[in-house]
Amino acid sequence: MTTCTADHLHTPVPVPPYPEVPQGAFQHGIANQALADWVARIALLTRPDEIVWCDGSDEEWHRMTEAMVQAGSLIRLDPGLRPDSFLARSTDDDVARMEDRTFICSQTESQAGPTNNWRAPGSMHAELDGLFAESMRGRTMYVVPYSMGPVGGAISQLGVQITDSPYVVVSLATMTRMGTEALREIGPDTPWVAGVHSVGHPLRNADGTRREDVAWPSNPTKYIAHFPEERAIWSFGSGYGGNALLSKKCFALRIGSTIARDEGWLAEHMLLLKLTDPSGRAFHIAAAFPSACGKTNLAMLRPSLPGWSVETIGDDIAWLRPGPDGRLWAINPEAGIFGVAPGTSEATNPVAVDLVRKRTIFTNVALTEDGDVWWEGKSEPPAHLIDWQGHYWTPASGLPAAHPNARFTAPLTQCRTLADDWFAADGVPVDAILFGGRRASNVPLVVESTSWEHGVFMGATISSERTAAQEGTVGELRHDPFGMLPFVGYDMGDYWQHWLDVGAALGDRAPRIFQVNWFRKGPDGSFLWPGFGDNARVLAWIAARVSARDTAGAVESELGLIPAEGALDVRGLDLPNRSLYALFEVDSAAWLEECDEIAAYFASLGDTVPAAVRAQLVALRERIGEPQSHSASSREGGSAGTATETSGRRAVVASGVAA
Repeated sequence: MTTCTADHLHTPVPVPPYPEVPQGAFQHGIANQALADWVARIALLTRPDEIVWCDGSDEEWHRMTEAMVQAGSLIRLDPGLRPDSFLARSTDDDVARMEDRTFICSQTESQAGPTNNWRAPGSMHAELDGLFAESMRGRTMYVVPYSMGPVGGAISQLGVQITDSPYVVVSLATMTRMGTEALREIGPDTPWVAGVHSVGHPLRNADGTRREDVAWPSNPTKYIAHFPEERAIWSFGSGYGGNALLSKKCFALRIGSTIARDEGWLAEHMLLLKLTDPSGRAFHIAAAFPSACGKTNLAMLRPSLPGWSVETIGDDIAWLRPGPDGRLWAINPEAGIFGVAPGTSEATNPVAVDLVRKRTIFTNVALTEDGDVWWEGKSEPPAHLIDWQGHYWTPASGLPAAHPNARFTAPLTQCRTLADDWFAADGVPVDAILFGGRRASNVPLVVESTSWEHGVFMGATISSERTAAQEGTVGELRHDPFGMLPFVGYDMGDYWQHWLDVGAALGDRAPRIFQVNWFRKGPDGSFLWPGFGDNARVLAWIAARVSARDTAGAVESELGLIPAEGALDVRGLDLPNRSLYALFEVDSAAWLEECDEIAAYFASLGDTVPAAVRAQLVALRERIGEPQSHSASSREGGSAGTATETSGRRAVVASGVAA
């Protein structure tokens, strides 16, 4: 990894002793001169009234949250119901990721690729310097050192974020290993990633007059700019989520993916869980889904199968690095959870409900009369609420009480299913990798890839219905390769080639790859699979496949390997044969249309799409063959153990996939 120096951080720094730098710019014990120079330069650019180096202590967290309550930027929830918990309300133009304002500022446009917004580094820095100039007048500039992953761990990385938002500071204290211990790790030659953030709302004008503060300061002009060669991130104007918590998507994925490419590992939008079977054998599974497609629910799964358990390691991001034993090892680089609130309930995710019982910052949820929080899907709507914008609300209001992308931020150590493996400095060995998304049709419940290359093709061709966590029309289908469309910090085709290269290096020690889809629907629009705790039945089949390492328990379909008769445990599920069949049905005509759409998508990405991935598309077409219609009577007439011929290949009728 490149070590940050003054040269990598854009402009020359002033010569000591920096007479105009506000008090507090220099911290005793800073071993990295580039870090000290960088803090001084940003202070001279932004002109804060004060500089504070954050230590990550509980005392600091309580002091800052209390100050935010007094300032009106946080609402303290009832301590008897939610100890040390708060509600924040953003403005209606600052509620989610802003993909159209997110830029990769690599040296050339081709390095960023067609899926990213690109700006030349020089022109972007010039524009940002103009925006950041004196942007912190009247405010405190916080210097926040942090570690992504256990401090000193084999896969961990270090970062420092400068921000003028106390909301960001207390959130980083939850989401990272933040503070003095991380700062001590930054030695004279230690690599670190630089982050600069401002809400763009100074409180003192150039003439010294004061400007009124607001509960959620932001700026109509917004940028989230990444400089891969500098290992630096600059964010202006937004105070929300990953736009402002630069450790999260910006460092962990966009800059992280470029570091991973250069160093031979993977930075992925993946949950990480530990699955244990009734005999006590443990499996570690990483799974990539687009945002708001069930990663948190799967990471905190309560299995419906007796004797099975799932423990949580991470719900959103995983870093995977080849280990000295030739296997792929992984950590969750985050220390907290930034979860989607709407839809989270005792029925869907009781572990998450328990996790946010204390020391949680809720953003854009509704407030109850007794000082608690509420969101759609949590329970039956109360008669009266204060909605996420601070307005009086009743069920007759006709609008959501909580924003659809409302969030909660809480320490992962409060998760009652947290695995001890989360603390492992060197991570855990990965046995299986899952790809998935929201697909109402076409994609079966579970398919195993036939090779690493086939698995990369599965990841590359993931498409999913948009959710409120993404820009665009909710429900619209969009390609989201590896769940990483907004997060790959370089060209997408080169990213796929990197996956192929990592797999080639792992050889026969590479994890198995699977595709899953909990969201397939029947003709009436209802979900065919019960999901939630019953997803453990699919995980159990995956574990059996990993442990067997042979053909037992699976048969071929056009799309890959699917459960053989009796291999998928469906005992106790009230599922009709028709639904079981439909979960695995391959409609050849629909899939040939999908192949055409995939080919068009590949063409849009240009010449960097790897030949191995294009070859997988050709092979898929050949397996599907000519379209063949299946009458309703033939689909519904299957019995356990029967099969149908589809496009000249044997495909197991899902009604035969039973206990």
